[in-house]
Amino acid sequence: MSDLPEACIANILSFTDPLVACNLSMVSSTFRNAARSDTVWQRFLPPDCVSIISRSSDPNLLLAYSKKQLFFSLCRNPILIDDGKRSFSLEKWTGKKCFMLSARDLRIVWADTPRYWSWKSDSDSRFAEVAVLIDVCWLEISGKIDTKMLSAVTNYGAYLVFKLNPNNYGLQPPAEAKVGFNGSEIATRSVYLDFIPRRNSQAAAGYPKERGDGWMEVELGSFFNNDGTDEELEISVLEVKNGNWKRGLIVEGIEIRPKLA
Repeated sequence: MSDLPEACIANILSFTDPLVACNLSMVSSTFRNAARSDTVWQRFLPPDCVSIISRSSDPNLLLAYSKKQLFFSLCRNPILIDDGKRSFSLEKWTGKKCFMLSARDLRIVWADTPRYWSWKSDSDSRFAEVAVLIDVCWLEISGKIDTKMLSAVTNYGAYLVFKLNPNNYGLQPPAEAKVGFNGSEIATRSVYLDFIPRRNSQAAAGYPKERGDGWMEVELGSFFNNDGTDEELEISVLEVKNGNWKRGLIVEGIEIRPKLA
């Protein structure tokens, strides 16, 4: 197969995926050169990549890189879009699309009342502001995204990305999380915001885990985006039953990304 023209090998590699292409690049110099081709990485980029990048603060990003460099840049460095209220990135093994809705892009009950919530910058955050819970007894956070923005035929998870102040309190009762399509029956699951399980239970469903970027996350639910048609996905987390006062939650946003097997 190494005797095939480089352009032919590049075309074959473009029908694989990023992981396979990177592995095959080690077969020979011909494969290595073919695997660098824009023909390969153009196909790995989402078809609407140009349209999404045009919504960023740096639409000239497309001119700065080869297609392979652009792909890995989007894997490593999420870009801000939609006036900095959302971020866009790619999952490195598959090239599937990932989005995070910032706290400013979410509906947070009482968020504009300084007595209950404040807005601050955080050096760990990709966004200009995060929401800081001062005191509420009614905790309700929700967001929406059109499924046509996501990759089709993909299993996704939705994750609340947050931190806790040292003086947090009242977050022990489990919250209710929902992820589903508008107009459909949506199942509810319990999630915890104040407790990181020990030992092997760290990744247990409903409990938060530490990320590598200074934040924690808890999975709110999952869904299958079938054919990428235009449906509205609704995501929410709330704790309103206990009536206790809560404090010290810092919300960066809700991330929607592919779930890997």
